[in-house]
Amino acid sequence: MAPGPKLGAMQLIDEIRAKRVTHQARIEVPEAAAMRLADALEAALNPAPVAVGLFERGHDRFEVFAHYEAAPKREALLELIAEAAGGAGIGPLEIEALPPADWVALSQGKRGKVVAGRFLIHGSHDRGTGPRRLLAVEIDAGQAFGTAHHASTRGCLLALDDALKRGRPRAVIDIGTGTGVLAVAAAKALKRKIVASDNDPVAAATAADNARKNGVAGLVRVVTAEGFGHPRLRRAKADLLFANLLEGALYALAPQLRRHVAEGGIAVLSGLAETQARAVEARTRAHGFVLKKRIILAGWTTLVIARVNARRVED
Repeated sequence: MAPGPKLGAMQLIDEIRAKRVTHQARIEVPEAAAMRLADALEAALNPAPVAVGLFERGHDRFEVFAHYEAAPKREALLELIAEAAGGAGIGPLEIEALPPADWVALSQGKRGKVVAGRFLIHGSHDRGTGPRRLLAVEIDAGQAFGTAHHASTRGCLLALDDALKRGRPRAVIDIGTGTGVLAVAAAKALKRKIVASDNDPVAAATAADNARKNGVAGLVRVVTAEGFGHPRLRRAKADLLFANLLEGALYALAPQLRRHVAEGGIAVLSGLAETQARAVEARTRAHGFVLKKRIILAGWTTLVIARVNARRVED
C-alpha cells in the first residue's frame, strides 16, 4: 500500500480512531513551506498531535492540518508555524472543535478536485463539476491511500499522461494500488485490461469497488498479493508498470522489475522523498534500467525509468 501524506492512510485512521480526537488545526501555506511545517507539527511535543497531514489545494498551495486530543494553544502553534514556515503567503490559522465522527468523513469535504495532465480526480461530492475535456476519475477518501492529493500519486498520474502522449501501452500493472486510482485512470484512458495488486485486503477491496464505481470493473483485475506474488502476476510482463510504495519496498522490488517489465517498457516508481530517490535510481540502474524522467512535487519524487537491452544483471 502506498504512503499517506505523513502517515499511511490506514495508520492515520487507526491512530485517530484509537484516541479521542477533539480538535483540528489547519492552515494554508505555499508549497515550498508545506513539508517543513508538517514535519515541525509532527515533531512538536507541546502541543503534541495525534496525526498530521497535508493536502494539495492547487496553485502551489497546500493545506497542512493536525489533529489533537485537546484544544491546542493558538499562541504556541503560531510561534511554531512562524519558525517552520516563515511569513510570506501563510493563510490564517483555523482551530476548530470536531464532533465525534470518522476522520475520513471529516476530511472528505475539505478535499477539492485535482488535475494531473488529462486526468481530473474528484470525490463523489464534486461529481459532474469538472471540465468535460478532462478524463474524470471518482475516488473518495477511504481506508486506502491514493486520491491524487498527495504528490506521489499526482506524480504517477503525470507520468501516465506523458506515457499516453508517446503511445498506448498494451500491458499495464499497478503494484501497491491503494484506492486503485492509477489502475482506474489507465483503464479509462486505454480501454484495456489492467492488473492491480495490494498486500492489504482492505485496499484491494477498495480498489475493486472504485473500479466498479468508475465503470471499469471489467477492465481492472485487483488481486491481493505482496509485490508480484500472485499467479496472475508471477509471469506477467508490463509495457507500463506503476509502483507507488515506500523507499524500502521499491529498493527490494528492483530486481523483480527486470523480470516483469518488457524490454523497452516503462516503470513509474513513486513514494520517495527527494533524498531517497538517488539510491532507488542507482538500484534500478544496476538491474538494467535507465532514468527517463524525474518528477518532483512538494518534496516528493516520481522516477520514470525504462528497461534497456543490456547484458543480464544477476539478482
